[in-house]
This record gives sequence, C-alpha cells and structure tokens, in this order.
Amino acid sequence: MTARALTFPLPDPDATGALGCWLADRLAPGDVLLLQGPIGAGKTHLARALIQHRLATDHRAEDVPSPTFTLVQVYDTSAGEIWHADLYRLSHPQEVVELGLDEAFSTALCLIEWPDRLGSLTPPQALTLTLTADGDGRLATLTGPADRLARLGPPPPP
Repeated sequence: MTARALTFPLPDPDATGALGCWLADRLAPGDVLLLQGPIGAGKTHLARALIQHRLATDHRAEDVPSPTFTLVQVYDTSAGEIWHADLYRLSHPQEVVELGLDEAFSTALCLIEWPDRLGSLTPPQALTLTLTADGDGRLATLTGPADRLARLGPPPPP
C-alpha cells in the first residue's frame, strides 16, 4: 500500500473552511481524519466547517464547539455519525478506548485532533491532514494510503 500526498494552499480562514466543505462531501462513515498541527493552526476551524457543511446538507444549523473540554462531540447526520475528538488532554491511549472512540472508527466519520495520543490505536487506513504555517496563511498536506486518497477525487482548485 503506497502512501501519497495532496497539498492545499490555505491563504485565509475561508480557504480552510472551503477545504473542510470539500472533505465533508467526500468522507463517509468508517473514514478517520487525523488533524495535525500546532495550537492555532486551524484544526478546529476545519473540523467545524466540515461538520457544519454536513449538517447544512440536512437543513440543520448547530453550534459546533471545540471538544477541548468534552473530549468528544458527536453529531448525527443523514450520512451517518460524525465524531469530533480533541485528544490533547489524554495521557494514555487506553483513555481512547474508554471514550468509545476505537469502536467509532468503523461506524462513524471520525475527526481527531492531537492524534499522536492514539498511539497503537491509530487506524492504519486513516488519512492525516497536517496544517503548517505558510507565510500569512497555512499549507494543508493530506497524506494516507494512495487508494484512500484516490477515492477523494481531484483536489479543489486553489
């Protein structure tokens, strides 16, 4: 299984939101998106845009708070559940099991901030979106198994 990468320039928060919407239209239950980057990189902003886009498809609008303190927020949509997790405060991978997140990997679309806390529980088919500084904006690099990335289709125009 060969890994591949797609890169997306994100000059502003609107571009980050647009990438979240693009991903929302392509990811499904059983997909795991690992969101990496330093504090303030835009991980929660992207996850919020993805979730709100999926909710809007169901003609719903909801506040999408950061799961920093709740650890996991779950959203029911017509396309399946979305689990948004912020694992920053976890100290051991066993806590992931206690949250039920390991089971959700196969039944829900899972968005995971601070995925390094997963340790050996990291799903092998997960996609990783890394956000890094790029001048005044960000650069998003999406990596994962080539077959999983190919299923997403061509990247959106810059």
